[in-house]
Amino acid sequence: MTYTSERPPLAESRDQLRARIPGWGVDLDPKDRPSVPKLRPREDRTGAHREFPERQPEKWPRERSIEHKFLTPVFGTSCPPRGISGELRKYAYRKYGEARAAHWLLLLAADRVDAWEHHLRSFLTPRPDNPITQTGVSSEFSHHGISSRVGKKRADVGHHLLDPVIVAGPWVLAGGLAFSAARTVLRRRRTRRATETSVTEVGH
Repeated sequence: MTYTSERPPLAESRDQLRARIPGWGVDLDPKDRPSVPKLRPREDRTGAHREFPERQPEKWPRERSIEHKFLTPVFGTSCPPRGISGELRKYAYRKYGEARAAHWLLLLAADRVDAWEHHLRSFLTPRPDNPITQTGVSSEFSHHGISSRVGKKRADVGHHLLDPVIVAGPWVLAGGLAFSAARTVLRRRRTRRATETSVTEVGH
């Protein structure tokens, strides 16, 4: 028994386990292991014909964990790091190992920053992001959003009140900041014009 003064039972021997469990220890003998032949060095070298595979050319410094001496022979190049999110990702790989929570938290933050970089970049295109249609808000009114939640015992009902804050909150905050910045710029322009007008009148 655990946490008592009684001595725990000793582990069973191989013979006892083999007698009690049919098939126990079938891989103890290397001759019975299916993987052993392929792990043995062969003189004819019919497997890999190289000591180390040819390395993919590194066109720019790729991020890698500090636990690794070098990059793997093949790596992805479809999404090169760019902008602030790219710098966050590089810092996470350069500073913290994969066993540190800071490494993954920085990568999560970089993903959020990357999303907003794409949102802001979309406003420079003819078809900017639309938070109403592309976040599924309109489907709440066209596809029975309320009736699908009430009395259905859904597991996600508990966080439905937070969904508008999580989805719409950043957009509202960004809109508020943009409005505040625009109003500040307009006020400064009006103040400057008024000052210039008063100076001109005094000069005349």
